[in-house]
Amino acid sequence: MELDYNVVRLISAEPSKIATYNGRQLKESILKSEGRVLMGQTYLPSPILIPDCTSTELMFAFGTDMVLLNGYDFDHPEKLPGMQGLSFERIEELVGNRPVGIYMGCPKEGVDMNDPRVSSVAPMMYTKEHALKAKEMGVHFIILGGNPGSGTSIKDVIRASKECREVCGDDMLIFAGKWEDGIVEKVLGDPLATYNAKKVIDELIDAGVDIIDFPAPGSRHGITVEIIRELVEYTHRKGALAMAFLDSNVEAADVDTIREVTLLMKQTGCDVHAIGDGGFGGGTWPENIYQMSVTLKGKAYTWKKMATPKR
Repeated sequence: MELDYNVVRLISAEPSKIATYNGRQLKESILKSEGRVLMGQTYLPSPILIPDCTSTELMFAFGTDMVLLNGYDFDHPEKLPGMQGLSFERIEELVGNRPVGIYMGCPKEGVDMNDPRVSSVAPMMYTKEHALKAKEMGVHFIILGGNPGSGTSIKDVIRASKECREVCGDDMLIFAGKWEDGIVEKVLGDPLATYNAKKVIDELIDAGVDIIDFPAPGSRHGITVEIIRELVEYTHRKGALAMAFLDSNVEAADVDTIREVTLLMKQTGCDVHAIGDGGFGGGTWPENIYQMSVTLKGKAYTWKKMATPKR
């Protein structure tokens, strides 16, 4: 990657500077942060944690660098408790136009989106139309994966990633991988997986994915630092970045557990470290966000993020 010296690392850039970054610059800003970027995730259909304060605002207030919206309803976003009647654009304004992205679960190949078992979640799933709408809304990044119990395979994620890149163009920052729902098809990095993990990484990168998603050691059973570290090194040599995702509802554990798992995640060499939306109010507890931020990047960078949302 040829570096742009006008791009500042995400963990220390002022929000007004970050707001000017396109997808390529945001990727470089993450790279320059040397594995200390924290992403929070909030599940919008859940009840709110605090009245008159979205979980997106709360997560940025406690030290995140990016926030991922899960369960975004492209048909009626205003009805989601986590949006609190606000538009995506208004939430962006409230957080100082810092990076906010949308997660889309990828449908199984050949699935009928009008099937009653699917139609209820169809407004939140990946489609070409939703990807285009996200681009038009000014979404900073898109993450593609498979929702628990959906039966989505890694092949479905690869296919959606390729289409998403074609729809959104070169500039959209796209994350994709398999970090959850490992009952039938094992997650990326599980030694019991029946597919070749490095081949999958190659296919995701060829499809246009910028950042490959991996499960976090210590939160997903059977996943070790050594396994993920090898795959992250392979990803980096291919020119892509990597993200570790702390989920499985371990994100709702105590702060000591969060600290330990975060240290394991950091040892993998991942560039972004995400914490899931398990817990009350559409996300983990604010103190867990804060602990993860301090563990990743120390108090100085964390406090600056907390204190300067509109600079």
